[in-house]
Amino acid sequence: MYGYYQQPHNRNEWLKNIFLGKNVLSRLILINTIVFLLTAVVHLVTWLLKIPSPNGLTLLGNLMALPSGLHKLALMPWTVVTYMFLHEGFLHWFFNMIVLYFGGIIFTEYLSQRKLLMTYLFGGLAGAAFFVGAFNIFPAFAAVRQNSVALGASASILAIIIAISTYVPDYTVHLFLLGKVKLKWIAVAFVLLDIFSIPANNPGGHIAHLGGALYGFIWAMSLKRGHDFLRVFDGIKLSDMNPKRRKYKSFDTTRPASGRPMTDEEYNRKKAASQAEIDKILDKISKSGYSSLTKAEKELLFKSSNKNH
Repeated sequence: MYGYYQQPHNRNEWLKNIFLGKNVLSRLILINTIVFLLTAVVHLVTWLLKIPSPNGLTLLGNLMALPSGLHKLALMPWTVVTYMFLHEGFLHWFFNMIVLYFGGIIFTEYLSQRKLLMTYLFGGLAGAAFFVGAFNIFPAFAAVRQNSVALGASASILAIIIAISTYVPDYTVHLFLLGKVKLKWIAVAFVLLDIFSIPANNPGGHIAHLGGALYGFIWAMSLKRGHDFLRVFDGIKLSDMNPKRRKYKSFDTTRPASGRPMTDEEYNRKKAASQAEIDKILDKISKSGYSSLTKAEKELLFKSSNKNH
């Protein structure tokens, strides 16, 4: 199985699709980016005003990072979610967003946008559980338990990578200098790197990564066996990513309100536009199933099918 994803030729359009695309992946990247920029601005202001910030984190970072100490966590329970959107270093944010983008592209080739969101969130929660659990169980972390924090989207991203690698292990990507590599070997490399890096540096981060990876693996295996425990969230409707909700119109050959008959050019343009919408809907069904369609999309598909009978 080979995977090929062609980027838009226009660089501006490509960047717009990454940050402002009408999908969950773009929204996740945008949220991470906004938090990163906001953190940097707050840090600059506090530095200029000489406002102290403990633990080597920025003022905003101290409010969003996940503490390993149970007492601190009880006072800041929201951090089990906010930490997975927090980055305090440019390279940390940059490389995480690159992996999230390409991993998310492959993920949504086979699974829905809703599943991508749930995998990101639950993978991050699993990473938080591993981080807090390890720092409160193992004696190696006793001396730093009260001052350690976790931050970053890595656990959530690894959950996505491991999930899709488990779901389609033979999917092949092209890596610079390495050539064609199957996803399953990339997943194995990520996990082994985290395991062997625990004693070396950033043990909390690597442990959190493994929590996200384990979640992604368990969920994808259950999905392949026909038992999707995320199905309980299928009833949740994701808000339209477009602030102006898109209204689908079926192909109409009636005359305009002016009474003037359509020219051949107008007729062909309207027909092509309608067919393009139908193609998008059919593509969405092939990737995410009929249940992923909105009410408007189902109505357009139904009207189109009736026209062809």
